[in-house]
Amino acid sequence: MNGAMMATARPVVLPASEARLLFMRQQGLLRDPARRATAASLRTLIEQLGFVQIDSINMIERAHHLTLHTRLENYRPKLLARLLERDRQLFENWTHDASAIPSAWFPHWKHRFQRAERRIRANRWWRERVGANVDRVIEEVRGRIERDGPLMSRDFVDDAPGGSGPWWGWKPQKAVLEYLWRTGELAIAGRVNFQRVYDLTERVLPEVVKLEMPDEASHVDWVCRSALERLGAASEAEIAGFWRAADLPRVRAWCRDALKRGEIVELLIESADGSKPQRAFALPDFARLIRTAPDPPEHVRLLSPFDPVIRDRKRLLRWFNFDYRFEAFVPAAKRRFGYYVLPILEGDRFIGRLDGKFDRAAGELRIHRIWAEPGERFTKARLASLDEALERLAALIGAESWTRPKPVRIDAGPVHQSSRD
Repeated sequence: MNGAMMATARPVVLPASEARLLFMRQQGLLRDPARRATAASLRTLIEQLGFVQIDSINMIERAHHLTLHTRLENYRPKLLARLLERDRQLFENWTHDASAIPSAWFPHWKHRFQRAERRIRANRWWRERVGANVDRVIEEVRGRIERDGPLMSRDFVDDAPGGSGPWWGWKPQKAVLEYLWRTGELAIAGRVNFQRVYDLTERVLPEVVKLEMPDEASHVDWVCRSALERLGAASEAEIAGFWRAADLPRVRAWCRDALKRGEIVELLIESADGSKPQRAFALPDFARLIRTAPDPPEHVRLLSPFDPVIRDRKRLLRWFNFDYRFEAFVPAAKRRFGYYVLPILEGDRFIGRLDGKFDRAAGELRIHRIWAEPGERFTKARLASLDEALERLAALIGAESWTRPKPVRIDAGPVHQSSRD
């Protein structure tokens, strides 16, 4: 079928069940999670995901470890640290948030670095934080790292009388460190107690930093194509939102031209929640990927609130009919489910949610409450599978014991308002 025919063909109607199966396949949720975990298998998984969001909240375990453990149950954090800090096959920078990203894609981040430099320097908030002598502070911070090697924010002392006003409580040197990192001059050499250690990028990533920045057209093509490869099917806005590396007008233009060339196909994806079908795009082999997709693992898995499948709440509702809200930043009295609630996945359906906390002092993983989604029941078999998932989670985080209450239905009785922070 030539490009002209593809451009005028009617969209292919795709059921939500097939869209979510394709999405789960591309997001690494259909492979056997019990397979061997090695540095090589972890690198392959992260390349398949595109990136892993790194988040600081540590109520149970940090988000990046939970995301990887869901797909690779024998995963341990030292494997990620090896890829980031020793092998340098991953680097840490920004997508929609701080993330671990395959180092081979570093040249594409040079476009982001240029945009960040213009945006941050124009930000009045940032300039007020750094003070009147912006360039001088930048040179001082850069010069000290050049001389002394890798440093943390705490290695810099703000000697300005009275400081220069709050920016997330950052001192000028911290704001400059973040600026130099977001603009590519510095890279994250490692972490100490989760605090970033900064060094010159040419010392951290000496090979990839030399690679030439792709031209704008090649960059946008990579942004859009690689996003579709990892989402399976997506609207223009979802493609733009995956990396947040190309704005919506550029993505729309790419989709229009790629559709004319027959490089993508147009879809109309039905919804699981009863909302109207959504226009989307996919690469031409989407039907084969659905047809050859393995069945989802049947046993229960616990997902991070920051899991890439959970990240887009609207897509989650449309394709999985699962309505999820992250309530850590909601006042305790107004929370419906809890501070850090893990969605419970079985096969390709979300059957419940779990509110828990790891009490590190006591060595205990405490599950405050478990809910069954409307229409779902926790049978003996499901409870046994959930207990196995909790045992795996306890092994990951180093919990010596864990407790589990009896699940309740979301639609049974008053909602729970957790205050267990």
